[in-house]
Amino acid sequence: MASSGEEPRSGSPGRAGTGTELEEEADAAQLDTAEDFEVLEEEEEDDEDDLSELPPLEDVGRPREDAQPPEQGAGEAAGDPQEWLDVLGNGLLKKKTLVAGQGVDSRPQKGQDVTIRLKATLEDGTVVEEDPALTFTLGDCDVLQALDLCVQLLEMGETALIVSDAKYCYGAQGRSPDIPPNTSLTLEVELLAAQDAPDLELLSGKEKIQLANRKRERGNFFYQQADYVLAINSYDIALRIVGSSSKVDFSPDEEAELLDVKVKCLNNLAASQLKLDHFKAALKSCNQVLEHQPGNIKALFRKGKVLAQQGEYREAIPILKAALKLEPSNKTIHAELSKLVKKHADQRNVETEMYRKMLGNPSAAGTPGKCKDKLPWSIPWKWLFGATAIALGGVALSVVIAARN
Repeated sequence: MASSGEEPRSGSPGRAGTGTELEEEADAAQLDTAEDFEVLEEEEEDDEDDLSELPPLEDVGRPREDAQPPEQGAGEAAGDPQEWLDVLGNGLLKKKTLVAGQGVDSRPQKGQDVTIRLKATLEDGTVVEEDPALTFTLGDCDVLQALDLCVQLLEMGETALIVSDAKYCYGAQGRSPDIPPNTSLTLEVELLAAQDAPDLELLSGKEKIQLANRKRERGNFFYQQADYVLAINSYDIALRIVGSSSKVDFSPDEEAELLDVKVKCLNNLAASQLKLDHFKAALKSCNQVLEHQPGNIKALFRKGKVLAQQGEYREAIPILKAALKLEPSNKTIHAELSKLVKKHADQRNVETEMYRKMLGNPSAAGTPGKCKDKLPWSIPWKWLFGATAIALGGVALSVVIAARN
């Protein structure tokens, strides 16, 4: 079985991947045994069920002219209400300039690598994060969405205060042990630098692997937060990095590691798509994994689940049996397979009864036993078919004989 890789973790405001919550350690144990395929292992279509309710980054443009002041009592954010910018117009994300920058033309662009100084505090002033030089790709959702939305509005050298609702930070999950669930954050940010992202074609094998893994780990963070749309976005970015052309030769080990990253991303992509009922896309992702690793149990399991969700029990059951053959002791596959076998049997019974009604043949339960043999429709259809075939053959033979005479 392919390695399931690292356990996705909650991260800092800068990046995901540094948490140490005990519950996550328990999840990691489940992943190692592969008994809970619903938990993400290490691993677009329009979404009609936006679980995260997060606005797309494309909605953020120039500062709003009709910005409304925030409510008072926002801890460190208190100040002149006229200086605040309501970034999204919903009162949940506000920005105020503390130190002016070098002008609008110096603002960073999406796709650039930016470096900021960050200080994050709770409403009571408790500092939960400090980073003198946090670097990330703007617009790739590498960091908290509050940062991704607001840093693109900063001018070079500008220092700003950002007050964000939990919705654009750690949401209902929080970050153990220092950020409780549904907690707003105040972020002090200074834009230090911005430069174009490196050319993927010129990255070494090691650099490409590291970059793809960072995007994948961010997808894992969003998956744990139940932000499956953003998780899909991060996995797609990682896959584009892995699949990009290169002018640099890679070693066999680097090629194998890139393939491993690709498989993990595709597996997690399928898991996210399955959560959103994007069955066609999830099936495609599973098939791509199986092209590289026909014995990948997680891909087989998820493919079986996708087909089952679509009512294709006949196709799903052999796939789950193949997965079970590879790992006979897996209780999750056993349970899913048993459930599908029962559903398939029920489906066949319903179809059989429907065909009986269509052919005018009542079910055995509805036909009195003593009259069964006397009813004309009780004659087996195979006998009728055979008699008809013989009669037609006789007619054909007579025609042939007559034609010869």
